[in-house]
Amino acid sequence: MATHEVFNQSVPLVGHDVAQLDVALREGLHREGGDEHLDDLHRIGVAAGDAVHIHDGELANTNPPQLRTHDRFGHRVDQVEYHPAYHSLMLVAVTEGLAGAPWTDQRAGAHVGRAAKFAVWSQVESGHGCPISMTYSVVPPLRAEPSLAKVWEPLLTSTTYEPGDRVAVPADGLDARGADTTNGKVGALAGMAMTEKQGGSDVRANTTRAAATSPAHGPGEEYALTGHKWFCSAPMSDLFLMLANTDAGLSCFAVPRWLPDGTRNAIAVQRLKDKLGNRSNASSEIELDGALGRLVGEEGRGIPTIIAMVNHTRLDCVIGATAQMRAGLSQAVHHARHRATFGRTLVDQPLMGNVLADLAVESEAATTLMTRLAGGYDRGEAAFTRIATAIGKYWLCKRTPTFAAETLECLGGAGFVEEAPMARLFRESPLNGIWEGSGNVMCLDVLRAAARDPESVVALLAELELAKGADARLDRAVDDLHAELSDAEDLELRARRIVERAALALQGSLLVRFAPEAVADAYCATRLAGDRGLAFGTLPPGTDVTAIVERAWPRD
Repeated sequence: MATHEVFNQSVPLVGHDVAQLDVALREGLHREGGDEHLDDLHRIGVAAGDAVHIHDGELANTNPPQLRTHDRFGHRVDQVEYHPAYHSLMLVAVTEGLAGAPWTDQRAGAHVGRAAKFAVWSQVESGHGCPISMTYSVVPPLRAEPSLAKVWEPLLTSTTYEPGDRVAVPADGLDARGADTTNGKVGALAGMAMTEKQGGSDVRANTTRAAATSPAHGPGEEYALTGHKWFCSAPMSDLFLMLANTDAGLSCFAVPRWLPDGTRNAIAVQRLKDKLGNRSNASSEIELDGALGRLVGEEGRGIPTIIAMVNHTRLDCVIGATAQMRAGLSQAVHHARHRATFGRTLVDQPLMGNVLADLAVESEAATTLMTRLAGGYDRGEAAFTRIATAIGKYWLCKRTPTFAAETLECLGGAGFVEEAPMARLFRESPLNGIWEGSGNVMCLDVLRAAARDPESVVALLAELELAKGADARLDRAVDDLHAELSDAEDLELRARRIVERAALALQGSLLVRFAPEAVADAYCATRLAGDRGLAFGTLPPGTDVTAIVERAWPRD
């Protein structure tokens, strides 16, 4: 005899077009000039809602990568082995052009198109996005050394994914078998190894040394690197950017995993990190014992060289945070429409409606800022993106853990079990705030941009000016930001306050100009005028919570 009947439960969120349901994302793609990528967006949206891919995301995290340092005969092999589900996710990401393809895509809006697709696909699983992001971001610094870009760029921008080890890529573009690898049909992935255990974010404290292997030295020449790296992301990548010291100071190097003769470079993987989240992605500690690499940029100019990469990986942190918010919101609204309590579905309960609408406002603010930033990269708005990317990364990454906790709570106990996607989202939520510079690093970088590149502040304020007069609360917030920026006293002490105000004003400006009135009004009332509590779900009376939730997750 059955002891219970299962009823009043939600159902798995599968079998839908993730992009079709994200109105704010599609509007942002159109607004930023990415219409030619709409079909691609829907194709990857269907893939992201497919039950098989969603299960791959679960498998890739419950079966994390394993390090095999030696073979059974005692030979050093330094192999990281991934579950097949990880490779399935990577195959979609690379094939869909989320890695290096935007650098060769001739369609308008290549970067905002890629950003929109990455935001959708990352909702399936975040960890495999690490090598995808680094492969995308490594192209600009490599272009500082044309001889390296000529060989590597066709491989990094390829849409071919090949699981497992790859062969060497010598300087002449031939692999160890003599096959031409510069035709774009053979793909490569990039990683990076910057930080060391004694320095962390302070890369100037790095002790790794680089010595020229011949009398010739300078850009493009070969050096031998000796030292350690505390975090080397995606250690099975084909090429790494690394920082090491020469006599001239901290310099940037492109270090391949394979050498021209088909042997492994002198990079030893010591161990894999046991991390809070991001389980599918291998993060490692490595030792360099004369590893060969080529100088990118000038000796002693490693940080300015690498910043071209960091700006793009920071954009991907913004995309990742946006994706995590959207994924959590989708699960919360979906659950609330399938679960009833006290005679009504959860979504129709006034207080739950307030929570969901508040989360929806936060998610749309993130999405609108993300697409605006990506569009700025397409248009070459260097001054704006220089400062706004750091502002956006700081604020969105600060909001994501709180957002994840609230969406988990919307599911109650059903969200607190490992079978639900919410636990993985929660564990993942702090990562983007740490990767590519913690919150304090971002705030100091904003101050540095303002001091060294005043045009960046001019560009930011010009963007805010576009919404002047549209909302009195926004106008006051912009005036407050002007006052903060004009006060030179205790700038470092006030850096977080300044950057938070800049982020709120920037998001408010974008929503006032582009979002429906209900969304923009709710944002300005609660984020700019202070008419809210400290938790989500404190939108003031009069807010059209139903319209906001319907826009965020259309019933149809």
